Amino acid sequence: MDGFSEFVAGHERGLRQALTAWLGPDLGREATAEALAYGWEHWSRVGGMENPSGYLYRVGLNWGRKSSRRRDPGFPEATQNDVDWFEPGLPRALAGLSDQQRVVVFLVHGHEWSLSEVAALLEISKGTVQTHMERGMERLRRELKVEK
Repeated sequence: MDGFSEFVAGHERGLRQALTAWLGPDLGREATAEALAYGWEHWSRVGGMENPSGYLYRVGLNWGRKSSRRRDPGFPEATQNDVDWFEPGLPRALAGLSDQQRVVVFLVHGHEWSLSEVAALLEISKGTVQTHMERGMERLRRELKVEK
């Protein structure tokens, strides 16, 4: 499939990060694999799209939603060894965010994506991404009792 390997090399990591933010680590990895398998099978159509990464994100997200009734994304709890570099309450606080807020915060602050990159993947405006990020960070700070 012409161009699919290059697409995977350039977009698999971001797709996995975004799906993990929404669905949790285990289901996010499975959803990424399912989305890429769908992309491979339909590459003649998907490869010509304006935003194939955004489209496959939606494919993976839909697959993940159908595969699980769970609302909690299932982020692992911090262990005693993690306490030095990992806020123990963060998994619970992230799970308490709306799905959009969690994805935006996870990608912008956790993986250093730009607001424009997140907006392109989620197919929403940069201003909407900014709003989700601000509200999500405000809620995390409140939940974790951290000041700005």
